[in-house]
Amino acid sequence: MAAAKTFRVLPGFNLTLGYTLAYLSLIVLVPLAAVFLKTFTLSFAEFWSVVTAPRVLASYKLSFGMSLLAATINAVFGLMLAWALVRYSFPGKKLIDALVDLPFALPTAVAGIALTALYAKNGWLGQVLEPLGIQVAFKPLGVLVALVFIGLPFVVRTVQPILEDLDTELEEAAASLGAQRWQTFRHVILPILLPALMTGFALAFARAVGEYGSVIFIAGNIPMVSEITPLMIITKLEQYDYTGATAIATVMLLISFTLLLVINGLQAWTAKRTGRDR
Repeated sequence: MAAAKTFRVLPGFNLTLGYTLAYLSLIVLVPLAAVFLKTFTLSFAEFWSVVTAPRVLASYKLSFGMSLLAATINAVFGLMLAWALVRYSFPGKKLIDALVDLPFALPTAVAGIALTALYAKNGWLGQVLEPLGIQVAFKPLGVLVALVFIGLPFVVRTVQPILEDLDTELEEAAASLGAQRWQTFRHVILPILLPALMTGFALAFARAVGEYGSVIFIAGNIPMVSEITPLMIITKLEQYDYTGATAIATVMLLISFTLLLVINGLQAWTAKRTGRDR
């Protein structure tokens, strides 16, 4: 007896795969290839001179360092916020849940201006923090604040659905067996949440690395202090140094891709260990 033909809503595999590859090539691969091809017009000595200039190296350190730190902070506090929104009922819960998505909808320039006005010396928070020796605006700390602000929704919205599907009976069973709260979280809840948490971390990191609008206002753009790599690329473009801009963009692309590959590898490994890939 011939095997029953599987009904599929979408067209066949060949047509679907062909459309997917064509779309991916036009939207992603062709622009990236253009960046690499433009960079290859430089000799290796010229390329190395551009990407290892002191200001550029300082911008790498600031952009990637603050992006990783901001994603880590968002992973911790985003998990706490998602937990509170899912597990507790309190006045203003729906309002807070809606405000989580505000960085998605708010133009980045508006976010940068608002944060600068808030943390400047004469701002609501700045005038309190300044006497304590804490300077946020026009400092690397201001970059961190902006990146945390724009990256928080990625962690919350990634973890929240998993928490909603997580049965509280698992926690009750662990407690009935004598597990303490930390043991329940460490051995029961965290392994289930870890793949989603790492996905949110990766998304927050990716958004932070390429963020420009909200950062340039609060960073102050001081050379060797608070210049981010996207600003260096824009500066090169304004000087009509297109090959220099693509050279810096290529290095940024390679570092970002490597870090995201490592994060996705860790995510797949944790999903396999916890059985969440089935």
